[in-house]
Amino acid sequence: MLEASLARANAALAARDLLIETLRGQIARLRRMQFGASSEKLTREIAQLELALEELETESAVPETGAVLSDTPVRPAPVRALPNHLPHAEVVHEPASGACTCPDCGGALRRLGQDAHEMLDVLPVHWRVVRNVRPKYSCRTCEKIVQAAAPVKAVARGKATFATLAHVVVSKFDHHLPLYRQSEMMAAQGLDIDRSTLAGWVGQAAALLDPIVSRIREEVLKGDKIHADDTPVPVLDPGRGRTATGRLWVYAVDDRASGNTAPPATWYRFTTDRTGAHPQAHLAGFRGFLQADAYAGYDGLYRSGVTEVACWAHFRRKVFDLHERVATPLTTDILERIGALYSIEAEIRGRPPDVRLAARQNRTKPLVDALREALDAALRRLSPKSDMAKAIAYGTKR
Repeated sequence: MLEASLARANAALAARDLLIETLRGQIARLRRMQFGASSEKLTREIAQLELALEELETESAVPETGAVLSDTPVRPAPVRALPNHLPHAEVVHEPASGACTCPDCGGALRRLGQDAHEMLDVLPVHWRVVRNVRPKYSCRTCEKIVQAAAPVKAVARGKATFATLAHVVVSKFDHHLPLYRQSEMMAAQGLDIDRSTLAGWVGQAAALLDPIVSRIREEVLKGDKIHADDTPVPVLDPGRGRTATGRLWVYAVDDRASGNTAPPATWYRFTTDRTGAHPQAHLAGFRGFLQADAYAGYDGLYRSGVTEVACWAHFRRKVFDLHERVATPLTTDILERIGALYSIEAEIRGRPPDVRLAARQNRTKPLVDALREALDAALRRLSPKSDMAKAIAYGTKR
């Protein structure tokens, strides 16, 4: 009876562990797929799977009330050390009777040592009012008035400090807390600040950061090569009663792989839609190499003198998604060939330009030519309407 109960319990635990691993795998796969037109749908699917995974992991951490006892010793779970960089506070717990007198006989106590353990604690957001006082002084000799200059305000006629602006901005854009929810959280702490006020603070923070953003843009546009991409982002639209979809554009320069010591830079722009006018306006005046996906909105840039550099990662991802769905000899062959190209790039990363050029001409070019022949041969066999043919055509056109 005991062995049967233990077997059932172990089977249930094994099934739950398997489900957890399955959900983790599905989330990882969806994150790899999260680009293009279906990103908004995938974001919802990922959120739902993460909630299910969170519930399962929470259940697995709660001890079973009806757990069956076994003679087999339970292996303790490894304890992860808490970070050393966090502030540490020490709380000493003395005996209720005191540290000097024995509670049984009244004799004197001597210290033998101590037991200690660490726990993770949190201090909730602590709001405070800072009163800036500037004393005035007058010279007894010449009557000159001396007083410190008024501190610079984050908001011209507002009461928010720079730290407050940073907190609201990071909460909104990094922690994804809408302003109305931040307003509700503040109200729960007795702080009545309307969402419109918070919106004004965010606008002021944007104005303060604009010189930095403009300088980053200048540095990005100085580069010979720019990597570009865009991703959909949900945007609250209170007036329409639903969530709209905006676009976040990213432009990056990073030549560290070629041995360049210039620091990398990344410039972001937000738009309410995805039209080609946006990247053309963002990169106006740029005449270098642009590496991006096949989005037709970049074509205007290519016609104006920008050199198109296609992206291997986008082509590989299309093949990989089909391989994940149903692995075939063709998808395996293509992925292995691309992997060989990646291996060469990994070897020459950071080497001088002449070394990288020689490696690409002598080692990479023959592999690319052979891959192109294999892709052309596959296209002759496949139906043009098949997903595999469309994925291959995406690569051969570039």
